[in-house]
Order: sequence, then structure tokens, then C-alpha cells
Amino acid sequence: MENKCPNTIIHQVFHILLLIFGIALISAFIIFFNYGQDLLLKIFGIISLILSGFLGWLQVNIFKKQGKVPEGEGYVETTKLVTTGIYSFVRHPQYLAGMLLGFSLVMISQHWLVLVLGIPFIIIFYIAGWDEDKFCVKKFGKEYEDYVKKVPRFNLILGIIKKYEK
Repeated sequence: MENKCPNTIIHQVFHILLLIFGIALISAFIIFFNYGQDLLLKIFGIISLILSGFLGWLQVNIFKKQGKVPEGEGYVETTKLVTTGIYSFVRHPQYLAGMLLGFSLVMISQHWLVLVLGIPFIIIFYIAGWDEDKFCVKKFGKEYEDYVKKVPRFNLILGIIKKYEK
């Protein structure tokens, strides 16, 4: 069983692009924070931003508690597949949090430059979720394949419906 996160060229490029677009997006957001005039979009963006922060915090907390991370390793180096808590609703809450972050910054600022930077930021997180699925199948095998059949990758609403329609 391969326990470490992948250190491939694609994975490294993902991190570099995320850093570049993340810095650019946050910088543009700060500059154009008060640009948008549509209050409803701003409120929706703030709600999305809060949900993004909550999902980001929640997944770290659950990985640390339930992922059987070896001593001295980062929280993502789980040795056990985590399928409870937020992971019973969505497979990649960390990437969903990133996509919601990009979306919320666009909604709050309502500026074209933030939109132009936010789109690739969101796409990078989306692609990372697909890549993570491939890695997790290699790492956890059939257990992960069964998990994929039950829990959606990013769709939190569908995950909630699936969980409670049983």
C-alpha cells in the first residue's frame, strides 16, 4: 500500500499553479473588495466563504482524528480510509472548500479580474479531485472503489440526500 501523497510532476505543477492563481486571486480580491454593488451576490459569497472555511477546517480535524496518520507526518498522510463525518457526504471536502473559496471571492468582489483569476483557481481544484481519486484507488484499492459508488466527489447536496434516503 502506497502511503505517501503523490510526488509526480502533475502534482507539483498543480501546487505551483494553485500558488500562482491563489496569490493573484486573493490580491485582486483585496484590491476590488468594494467593487461589487449587488448585495445578494455579496451575501451569497459570504455564506460560501464561511462554508469553505468550515469544510477546510473540518476535513483537517477528521483526518487527524480518524486517518491513523503516522507520528510526525502531515494530516494528509492517512493510512486508513476515512468515510465518516463530512467524508460520508462528499469524498473531497478540501477541494470543494477550495472551489467554494474561489467562487465566494468572485461573488463578493463582482469584478471581472477576480472572475478571470477565479475560474482557473476553481478548475485546478476540480482537476485535483479527479487526480486524488486515482491516487486513492491505488492506495486503498477495492475499499475506495466501493466508497466511490456511495459518496459523490464534490456534490455536497447530493451526498446529504444519498446519506439520508437510505
